Amino acid sequence: MARAAVLGSPVTHSLSPVLHRAAYAELGLDWSYEAIECGEDELPGFVSGLDDSWAGLSLTMPLKRVALDVADSVTPLARDVGAANTLVLGDGRTADNTDVPGLRVALTEAGLNRPRRPVLLGGGATACSAAAALAGLGATGVVAVVRSEARAAELRTVAERFGMTCRFAGWPGDDELSAADLVVSTVPGGTTDALVPYADRVVALFDVAYAPWPTALAAAVESSGGTVVGGFELLLHQAALQVVAMTGREAPVAAMRRAGETELARRAGTAS
Repeated sequence: MARAAVLGSPVTHSLSPVLHRAAYAELGLDWSYEAIECGEDELPGFVSGLDDSWAGLSLTMPLKRVALDVADSVTPLARDVGAANTLVLGDGRTADNTDVPGLRVALTEAGLNRPRRPVLLGGGATACSAAAALAGLGATGVVAVVRSEARAAELRTVAERFGMTCRFAGWPGDDELSAADLVVSTVPGGTTDALVPYADRVVALFDVAYAPWPTALAAAVESSGGTVVGGFELLLHQAALQVVAMTGREAPVAAMRRAGETELARRAGTAS
């Protein structure tokens, strides 16, 4: 039986096991997929101890950058973004990034595939992937609303690597929202609560948060008539691309979507 897992810290909340297991079941594969708590310092030892039964790893925070250091090879996309969310095992360890194409698919399906004045909330590894995705959709510049320009310096480097300009604005950046045709939030859900009073300025929001959902900002933007896309869409499509990379089979996206939506509804019901 082949094995795969999602690693990160914290990781117990991850929806990835539900999505990947649903894919394996639909494909008739006798594979296992689990969630494993793992910090940055633990990743090299964990990877070096894997045997031939392992097909791949999904990597969430805080492992997306250190993942490059444990790989034998790195795809050009992961190298240019400076972050990997996928480690394909087999003939060596290949680090890849499915967040970028996953976000492009999610935005395209929502009709948000022509951003010209995008604003990013946050400046970490996920923001770097979002910048690459926006560049792939034709954006030539991005404004990043951050608390610390110094900590977000790599975002500017990544944006420029993909042919985009990057200008920083201080948090909460409410003046930037009015000029944006798309706001992409890469910060934890509660962080954007401060922007709720400015929700009527947001014409379109992509929020990487997916549980609990909706975030206060997402609900306010939707109430104001804006377009809202939740992080589940990104999670679904990046996971589907991981399934392809790890199994060599076409991902059963519909089955994965049903399983993920059912699990999110179950969690919401439990929380209530």
